[in-house]
Amino acid sequence: GKALPGRCSLWVHLVSLCLFLSFPGAWDMWRAYSDMREANYINSDKYFHARGNYDAAQRGPGGAWAAEVISDAREGIQKFLGHGAEDSLADQAANEWGRSGKDPNHFRPKGLPDKY
Repeated sequence: GKALPGRCSLWVHLVSLCLFLSFPGAWDMWRAYSDMREANYINSDKYFHARGNYDAAQRGPGGAWAAEVISDAREGIQKFLGHGAEDSLADQAANEWGRSGKDPNHFRPKGLPDKY
């Protein structure tokens, strides 16, 4: 059969645009994860979850989309590896808190260095 002209090209452009718009949000999520690993600070994981989602969502719909996809994937992997259901719900609540534009410092533990 004959290919429809322009259809594939439009799809490629739409996918490219989505990736372009979501990349900064994905970078924000990676930076928060990296900071969490570096800080290695007790009771700080919810703060970093909220911060990564907050930073990504501030970049607009592409960032919010990236934050949601990455957060859901991470929680799915953690559930598969035996992460507790209660912890997973708390992580998701922190993710949604940040993604909705609420201040991630709500979850900030006392004594966490100002660097973060």
